[in-house]
Amino acid sequence: MAKKSSIEKNNRRRKLAKQYAGKRDRLKAVANDESLSLEERFQARLKLAELPRNASETRIRNRCEVTGRPRGVYRKLMMSRIALRELGSLGLIPGLVKSSW
Repeated sequence: MAKKSSIEKNNRRRKLAKQYAGKRDRLKAVANDESLSLEERFQARLKLAELPRNASETRIRNRCEVTGRPRGVYRKLMMSRIALRELGSLGLIPGLVKSSW
């Protein structure tokens, strides 16, 4: 089980990224628009730099929803390989059959 602080920090990052997503997209579109003047693009980049760092989606870490483990996480299930194997062995995941021989 991961530290509670790491899990909560990641949840705060998800919340901030969702909150600022629209604003970041608009500023990035202006900053990368070649048809605008250099000053307008530079102002957009300055405003983009003023946003919180944790508002960027690249700061979010994929973590297991069950254990909080940061590595070996299946994106589709948002579950680590270890938790997936345990729950699969117990028969708690529909359609998943753990092979054993």
